[in-house]
Amino acid sequence: MPSLFDPIRIGQIELANASALSSGKLMPSLFDPIRIGQIELANRIVMAPLTRNRAAPGQVPSPLAVEYYRQRASAGLIISEATQVCPEGQGYLDTPGIHDAAQVAGWRRVTDAVHAAGGRIVVQLWHVGRISHVSLQPGGQAPVSSTARRAETKTFTSEGFVPVSTPRALRAEEIPALVASYRHAARCAMDAGFDGIEVHGANGYLIEQFLRDSMNDRTDQYGGPIENRVRLLVEVMQAVADEIGGGRTGLRLSPVTPANDAGPDRDAQALYEYAVTQLAPLKLAFLEVVEGATAGARDFAPFDYGALRRRFDGAWMVNNGYQRQMALDIVASGAADLVSFGRPYIANPDLVRRLREDAPLATLDKSTLYGGGAKGYVDYPTLDGCNRAGERMP
Repeated sequence: MPSLFDPIRIGQIELANASALSSGKLMPSLFDPIRIGQIELANRIVMAPLTRNRAAPGQVPSPLAVEYYRQRASAGLIISEATQVCPEGQGYLDTPGIHDAAQVAGWRRVTDAVHAAGGRIVVQLWHVGRISHVSLQPGGQAPVSSTARRAETKTFTSEGFVPVSTPRALRAEEIPALVASYRHAARCAMDAGFDGIEVHGANGYLIEQFLRDSMNDRTDQYGGPIENRVRLLVEVMQAVADEIGGGRTGLRLSPVTPANDAGPDRDAQALYEYAVTQLAPLKLAFLEVVEGATAGARDFAPFDYGALRRRFDGAWMVNNGYQRQMALDIVASGAADLVSFGRPYIANPDLVRRLREDAPLATLDKSTLYGGGAKGYVDYPTLDGCNRAGERMP
């Protein structure tokens, strides 16, 4: 006979177990609407940020980007590809920015298209720090970071994938201008029609270069003990929340990922618990957490993600390798409010429908992930077999 702890399906709602029924009420479903901060979402399925290297000259979103995001507007929330907050923040060829008028105008075409299709979209604010190359930096200068140590990784340039350049450590007196660049980018995002922003604090980029002691060898007020290494993150989040409101502000963290030569912190649990605690007064809309190694093993290193959630009052978004049943279960159990999907969204513009109907997922073409044109970008068919023009594919 079925037990209280067996999975159960009620119409379109899947529960991890039947215990939610004992009190006479249902737990949330992946397909239920939710309000995060000041943003109303139609469902709890999120398109994760995905770098595609297809920006037009001037780091402006191209007309193809308008179509790409419009096709995926059935997501409860789209988080845009990582978008640099200033020219020095660029680390890869043909990634977009959100710091000048032309970029704002380009993004406005994207947000208008997404909104017209009934969607919601936030922009991910990005500074790569040392994950860059002199050919991508203004005047060919060295990238900036928490440190002058070069990362053992590569980046994508006009010459293909090449080793990143040696950075220089930011001087303490330069950091207020860096923080101001995030504030300016957040204001530009509002001018471009975004519903909010997500600060990229993950995957070995600038903010995480300051957070982890494996990448931060500073001896000033931004280095050494945990409270100093968290300082830049808190200052950035405070500046952005002051500019656009905490209810339109989110953050992405990846406590244990090794991405981009991000070595482990000696006490990652204490570091990230302290960071989240310091952000509590800002009343952020959401926190997106990459569980495990980005695009890799979820059990890469031990970490108590639940301890972070207990310190955060906003919406809790999980990421990394979630499949349909995992996503259904974690939302139904109440352990997460939203699930963000990355690569499945590249080949499945109608991912919400496919998850709802338990339909097969299309496979992405890895050869078209970075750079190029329409192929592998806006030509993936929907479940009905139609292309972006509504014509049936052969």
